[in-house]
This record gives sequence, structure tokens and C-alpha cells, in this order.
Amino acid sequence: MAPAWLRVEDIVQKERAQSIFSDISIEVNTGDLEIFVDPMFSKVCYNLLENALRHGEHVTRISISFHEIPDRGILVFEDDGVGVVRSDKPMIFKRGFGKNTGLGLFLTAEILSITGISIKETGEEGKGARFELTIPFSAYRYGGEKRQG
Repeated sequence: MAPAWLRVEDIVQKERAQSIFSDISIEVNTGDLEIFVDPMFSKVCYNLLENALRHGEHVTRISISFHEIPDRGILVFEDDGVGVVRSDKPMIFKRGFGKNTGLGLFLTAEILSITGISIKETGEEGKGARFELTIPFSAYRYGGEKRQG
């Protein structure tokens, strides 16, 4: 399917309704943010949430937020788990790396790249994982309104 404008909060709310997430707090602070993304973005959200549970060991909270910097926006998924081991960070988006299938974060990065979105992990080991999705200025908007810039 072709990329489309999707409201981030709606997608995250749909994924968080799954029973595996019933014991954790998921906070979405993105308001009317829409991003131009492949429709598989719902799988990206699910994978980031599920990875927090699977690898975070004692995750009780996941938060999703957004902020703008010059020429782009940053969508952040962060949790209060154990974080990612520093030596693993360069490898986590490579096909075959990981403790499960080795495809989750690889496919996440591939899906995002279709519309020019990149992803990196910037959390601190022992304090939680933090995934930053860098979105081009032209690929996000609020409530369907075009921005000046």
C-alpha cells in the first residue's frame, strides 16, 4: 500500500489495546501529530512496544512523545526498563541480530526508511531504552494542517 498520513496517537492506542500491554502504563503525548508513513507503521509501533516488554525486564512505563528541531521532528519511544547494552547498539537494526527472530528492529528500520524516516537507539543502559524516529519536516503535520516553514 502507498504511504499515507496517519495520526500517531490513534495507531499507538490501537496497538496498546492488545492484552500483552495490560500491565504497563503507555503514555502518548503527541496530540494531533500525523506522519506520512507506510501503513505498516502500526507494526513499527507494536514492535517497539513489544520489544520494551520482551527485553526491558522490568518495564512498567512506556512514553511516546514528539518534539521539533530545525528541519525535522523527533518521535520518541522510551521505557523505564534495563535499556540496551552499549556494545549492542550498533547492531540492533541489523538483520539476524537479537534474542528472538532477529527481524523486528531490522524490519522496523526498513518500514520507516520507505518515507525517509530514520531510527536510532539513544537510551542509557540501566535506565531504559529510547528509540528516536527522525522525521523529515515535509513528513509530519498537526491535525491535517500544513505548516509554514
